[in-house]
Amino acid sequence: MKDKKKITLKTLNKSNVWDLQENDVFYLWEAAEKDADLKDNLRRYTDIVRSAFEVEVVKIDKPEVIKKYEQRGFKVNAVKVDESTKQKWAIKKRPIMRVTDLTYENIRHISAAKLVEVLDRNFGGGWDSLSQSIQDIILSGFDISTTTLPKDRLHKAGGMYEKKVEDGFEVLEIPKGTWVEAIFAKEKPIAEKPRYKSGLDDDEDKPERDDLDDDEDREDSDDLDEEDNPDNDRYNEEEEDEDAFDEDKLTEESYRTTFETDPEDLNLEAEDVSEEDDAY
Repeated sequence: MKDKKKITLKTLNKSNVWDLQENDVFYLWEAAEKDADLKDNLRRYTDIVRSAFEVEVVKIDKPEVIKKYEQRGFKVNAVKVDESTKQKWAIKKRPIMRVTDLTYENIRHISAAKLVEVLDRNFGGGWDSLSQSIQDIILSGFDISTTTLPKDRLHKAGGMYEKKVEDGFEVLEIPKGTWVEAIFAKEKPIAEKPRYKSGLDDDEDKPERDDLDDDEDREDSDDLDEEDNPDNDRYNEEEEDEDAFDEDKLTEESYRTTFETDPEDLNLEAEDVSEEDDAY
């Protein structure tokens, strides 16, 4: 089981629950019995378990009844549902038998060989006979490629079939008269989440981007701004004019109400005005 040791009832979800087997569920439940969180979240945990397991409460606790459950493939054990109550549960992993059993939650928890088995059991019409929704689910967890060739050419030395098998693909062959459709399936690697550097520099808190050059990005961005905004120059000129505006100069010169003049000049002007008045 993948990462079984790391899974606890608190970290259980509808994806990793598919990594568990029946006895694993009982083990996790027993490990969480002393945790007060179990009672508060009992319904949520039960719903998660039910997404991957058939769960039945054993109402008649008799050996013959339990034996019947076991004959049907169930595992039976007692689980604590609150501080004073225990129930006997019979649980069985939900089988993935048909393509309709495939989900985004369980697709990464089956092997390519299991996928080929499921496809072989459910259809004979080829990859294109699957609904788009089923194809999308499968493609989220597997690399898929197909080819249709005459029977005598499918296994030709050095051909696609041989190369795919050597590369680790599982193959399903679907006869179509004298031709054969081959469906190749291989598990996709799980993509790692972006790693963050640690440090005091703000730039180090950002995801690593080895495939991009920041300086080139900035230059491209500047060029794009100039091309897409022909009014940029006019805008910048207006902005510079506004920046050059001197508010102090406006206050002292534009709104000045007194003039600096020599007092003797003012007396001469007054005499000239007086002489003009006498002439009239």
